[in-house]
Amino acid sequence: MADNKVIMLVGPTCVGKTGAAISLAQRLDTEIISADSMQIYRYMDIGTEKPSPRQLASVKHHMIDIVEPSGHYSAGKYIEDISPIIDALHARGRVPIVTGGTGLYIKAMTRGLFKGPGADWTLREELNPLTSETLYARLKETDPETAEDIMPADKRRTIRALEVCIKTGRKMSELKKERTVALPYDFIKVALSREREELYPMIEQRVDEMIRRGLIDEVKGVLAMQPSRSAMQAIGYKELKRHLEGEYPVEEAVRLIKRNTKRYAKRQFTWFRKEEDLNWVDITGAKGPDAVVEKLQPLLPAEIFI
Repeated sequence: MADNKVIMLVGPTCVGKTGAAISLAQRLDTEIISADSMQIYRYMDIGTEKPSPRQLASVKHHMIDIVEPSGHYSAGKYIEDISPIIDALHARGRVPIVTGGTGLYIKAMTRGLFKGPGADWTLREELNPLTSETLYARLKETDPETAEDIMPADKRRTIRALEVCIKTGRKMSELKKERTVALPYDFIKVALSREREELYPMIEQRVDEMIRRGLIDEVKGVLAMQPSRSAMQAIGYKELKRHLEGEYPVEEAVRLIKRNTKRYAKRQFTWFRKEEDLNWVDITGAKGPDAVVEKLQPLLPAEIFI
């Protein structure tokens, strides 16, 4: 029975979400909604590790390849786009599977989304040259409650919080309490994890495979499309852009991609640990998507498999 249920399968990059989601979707005869803020961009296939053509053919996916690299996309737009998809699947008696590692998308669904003023790129350009430390110190002074929810090194979110305070004359933390509304679904939240000793080598192998598959040429093609700032935040693209501009050799770019991906995985762990009612499943040693699903299935309502 679908009722109002939505399965949410999250976790750090490279942990095995894609394969597990597809295996589970096939068992439930349902569809997948991506919660990845970089897989929304067309032509950015290798570096964002999109499902393969074969995987996409096996289970219908939503929210992949919906924006040009030159375009902008927001968490607010994401919520607007996925709600009709979820409702349509429920109407057909299906339990949607939302999967991905973008914590902001997950938070927007389960805890609500703050609808603040639109982006002020002029103001952001003024703030961006300042160091993360300087910006974070300013935010702690202006809105300490919001600062507690942001990592000091997260310059993008710090600038956004300052932008809201400057544009509205009010603390972002105050506005959030007034304007956030979660989506009206019964979320079944599962997070996959692996021991670092297993996950980090998997990340390194994936990066090497991306390079072998042609990531450098893919980045060249995306750069020719005049990509937006948002698109070029993707790990792999920003490092290779600097390599292509002659800043450092390809070997250094690969090293940085591996390092930054591991750091990103660590931040994802930190983010998801703040999510309420999240059931963690350690899949260390699990070989293949079906083995992962066997481990997480006991956390799912038995009736959805009928």
